[in-house]
Amino acid sequence: MAEVTDYIKALSDALEARAAWLDKSELPRLKDELRSFQTGFASLYNLYLRKGLITEDPYKQEVKVGELQVPDSGPFNETKRLDQLSLRLSNYDTQMDFLVNFYQFSSDFLTLDRLKRIAGLVKFIDWGKLTPDSSSPNTKVVAEMTLQIKQGTDSLTMSVITESLSHLSRFYNTIMGHLKFLVDYRKERYKLELRESVFSQMTPAEAIQVPLVKKKYSQLKPGQPFYPDLIDEVIKEDYSKEGQELKEKVLKNLEVVEAKPKAAKPQIDFKSILLDGIMVIGSTAQAFTDISNKMTDNQALLDGKKKSFWEKLKKVMEQMLNKAPEPVIYELEYIDPIKGVPVKEKVNLFNFHSDLDRKIKILIAMSNRGPGMAKLEAMQDEQIISFLEKNIRDLQNVHKTLSALDDFYKSEVDRADREKVKGIKPELSTIKNAIVKANSKRHEYSAQKEEYEQLKRLGVNPS
Repeated sequence: MAEVTDYIKALSDALEARAAWLDKSELPRLKDELRSFQTGFASLYNLYLRKGLITEDPYKQEVKVGELQVPDSGPFNETKRLDQLSLRLSNYDTQMDFLVNFYQFSSDFLTLDRLKRIAGLVKFIDWGKLTPDSSSPNTKVVAEMTLQIKQGTDSLTMSVITESLSHLSRFYNTIMGHLKFLVDYRKERYKLELRESVFSQMTPAEAIQVPLVKKKYSQLKPGQPFYPDLIDEVIKEDYSKEGQELKEKVLKNLEVVEAKPKAAKPQIDFKSILLDGIMVIGSTAQAFTDISNKMTDNQALLDGKKKSFWEKLKKVMEQMLNKAPEPVIYELEYIDPIKGVPVKEKVNLFNFHSDLDRKIKILIAMSNRGPGMAKLEAMQDEQIISFLEKNIRDLQNVHKTLSALDDFYKSEVDRADREKVKGIKPELSTIKNAIVKANSKRHEYSAQKEEYEQLKRLGVNPS
């Protein structure tokens, strides 16, 4: 049929143009929005861990993901609810991390099945309607946990919750919009492949019978997914009276509409990007506070196990005589992130702990628009960049030492007391996320400032 052949050519051209647009425009935006979505969840997930509302999966680091899988969304067994919820959220965190860091975002790779999996992950918890009366078991339990944290919490934790929920709810709709574009494209591509491989080998009388089409499809494409609803669409478009109208509608929907020139934007306040990065660094104050408290408890546990009666008596006598305590020096070991070799570092525990407590006070001042931030706002951009970079480096160094100290405590206590050691991995994860986010703000500033300057050099008014 010449009419069908002409349509196949027009559809093929439209899909090719659509794929180029998706790869260039929609997919990079989708990936960025999914990354922001994952960051919002990671902040809440680490908060749930830190508050002890869920437990950490001891086998989390050993999980190898080969393909996206949506975690269980069924009802909970009430007697095992904590274990089941902890496992589901840990799995979800792993899947989202795999999606934004390792998944391929291209129109060729994202099949209908893979798009369905991504949509399933995004809809795993209904962040826009996070209420305890939700019909979704996962949403209901997470809503209860979130309300529990909100009751009597400090302002810093409340701001983390509010910002994270806002992130998740805001990006949900835009992500689903991008996914719809991709699903529509993949459906028409599937229908084109059907026409070229299956329907081209059938008479019109055979082609309008779905069972015969399915049989031929199984012969030509064994093991490939079969979508009866899309078969029906092909039959209606190619063999029904309203077919021409339906085909014109398909081609119109696939058209790539050239973006209209946007109205000139007001000049960007570059300094606010840097200040946002500094406030992200400041948001780690609560995590460091929790770490400081856990360090005190872990050291007390270690002291109680390591000191003999005479050593304890000696310590009491020194306190009575106001004698300065002997320094506690630990030799910690970690892997150099650049060279990839083991490095040993001696840490004076008392000095390190004191520095940590001083740092918490500084971070609190950086976490809001108080007097400390007012001084930064008055500085030149170069001074603020230097301040931000210094604090990122400081956080990276402290994170490295704390990770080694966490391992040290767990290795030094007796096996029977190992469960009493208070781990700090949730807090370390929060700090690491803040480092990544602050670094992204620094790069965002550099990229936007460079673009601004380049436009000026070309004689274009950037504003």
